[in-house]
Amino acid sequence: MLYDKKIKSYTLSEALKKLEGYCAYQDRCHKDVREKLMEMRMIPQAIDQIVDHLIRENFLNEERFSKNFARGKFRIKKWGRNRITLELKKRQISRFNIAAALKEINDDDYLNTLDELAQKRLKQITETHLQKRKKKLADYLLYRGWESHLVYAKINELIN
Repeated sequence: MLYDKKIKSYTLSEALKKLEGYCAYQDRCHKDVREKLMEMRMIPQAIDQIVDHLIRENFLNEERFSKNFARGKFRIKKWGRNRITLELKKRQISRFNIAAALKEINDDDYLNTLDELAQKRLKQITETHLQKRKKKLADYLLYRGWESHLVYAKINELIN
């Protein structure tokens, strides 16, 4: 038998409590919070009111979100600045906050991570043809968001 799934409706205070928990669990951006509220079928006025409350009570802070996002993606996933920037733009983070987030990444750590990542990946590439080896390494590093001038300099340093 086919039937419609019962959609729960929330009062303003229920939604507020739910979103406080959602934001307290993990830093969120405004876009994520608005999408969550729309999934909960909240009306635009309620969404604005809840987002305003979350900002005032410091549950929602895009600068904090973007800095944590950049540090985490760099440290854990070893993403480059291009990929981090792209992902933050997808989340509608301002240029100012993106710039602040990228400053969180230490230049020495950045170059050391690129070196470690390139060397590790190079050991995994079984291709014997020199140009194909270079291309596979470049594609891998570029996909992860590393700047092309750094990628090609690293490839020329590692593969002769």
